[in-house]
Amino acid sequence: MRPQLLTSATTLDGRVIDLRIDADGRIESVRDHTDTAPVMPLDVDDDFERVDLSGRLLLAAAVEPHAHLDKAFLSELVVNPTGDLIGAIEAMRANRHLFTVDETVERAERAARLMAANGYVAVRTHADVTTEHGLTSIEALVQVRERVADIIDVEIVALCGSPVSGAAGADQRALLRAALSAGADLVGGCPHLEKFGGDGDIASATEVLLGVADEFRRPVDLHTDETLDPLADGLDRLATAVLAGFDLPVTASHCVSLGQQAADQQASTAERVAEAGIAVVTLPHTNLFLQGRGVTPMPRALTAVAALRAAGVTVAAGADNLQDPFNPLGRACPFETAGLMVLAAHMLPDEAWRMVSSDSNRVVAGPGPDETAQGFVNGTTANLLSVPAETIREAIALAPSDRWVWRAGRRR
Repeated sequence: MRPQLLTSATTLDGRVIDLRIDADGRIESVRDHTDTAPVMPLDVDDDFERVDLSGRLLLAAAVEPHAHLDKAFLSELVVNPTGDLIGAIEAMRANRHLFTVDETVERAERAARLMAANGYVAVRTHADVTTEHGLTSIEALVQVRERVADIIDVEIVALCGSPVSGAAGADQRALLRAALSAGADLVGGCPHLEKFGGDGDIASATEVLLGVADEFRRPVDLHTDETLDPLADGLDRLATAVLAGFDLPVTASHCVSLGQQAADQQASTAERVAEAGIAVVTLPHTNLFLQGRGVTPMPRALTAVAALRAAGVTVAAGADNLQDPFNPLGRACPFETAGLMVLAAHMLPDEAWRMVSSDSNRVVAGPGPDETAQGFVNGTTANLLSVPAETIREAIALAPSDRWVWRAGRRR
């Protein structure tokens, strides 16, 4: 790959910079146009490809921290008659016989390629692992991961069905282990649904899922408290379990009930989550659609973003479902997710973009430099996105279709 010089790019914080990418796809150096003593010459030798970014924003590329590629584009085939979470789950269960590995590959690959075109360089996708569905989704997504490896990184979470604890969960536990052996990267599950179909509870399901993760030495990403019930305390129980000795990365997705709790309870839980090092993913598309039907006043159904951030928790934002029974809409677009965080969670535009880019990257890839905080960091991988806009607010508002994406320094 030829080294590149990106010139006259506007950054998230309004500076104008030149940025050099080396032949290994890493950021080699950055020059701020306000510097009185440039650290990098504007004239470079013929080995460099020069890219003029005048009039364009240069951003850290987006990362999707929570998707369901195996369900993408099912809206016309699987109808959710009630529009709520249980209705979506039951609709999927009733139509499992329609899904094959090949059919799932086609839909999931289409979704992954759309994400890549829209500015994502990586996606963490959950894959249904239930006794009625078997390993169909795992087998399909392992194939998709290989088919799209040249344009987007795919990380697979084995989304274990319920119940998973006790005698009733024996088959589910065996299937979860089979999914991890078949290529899943993380352990997933829904502890808040454990009470449906078994005699376990949130605590017992959490204990089982963390135990299997420790057995296979895999990270964990759990659907946590996806309910408006303010008494649901799965996030707090998860933090307590992690603090008791679990030493692998943990993510809690949804965490809707936390947003329904009193401020002091939110702060207390957030502090434990921060101490445990758990990342949280909020998912505005799906939870705005599924939650709060028939409830007055109607809640926004998001987690307590402000309290978690104040405690130092990494909070990322994802799109979750894409045109399926859990969310009939969605464009697989990071600007759409950022826009919802501005409108529904009261994030400032630059905060919202960090939540779909550097914060999401921290969830999926682990701790690293925040490339959007003060500037792009020398030596980091050049995962970049450029759009024609003067500010991030304008970019989120207009979501320009003209998108230039660099993944590991290679422009797509």
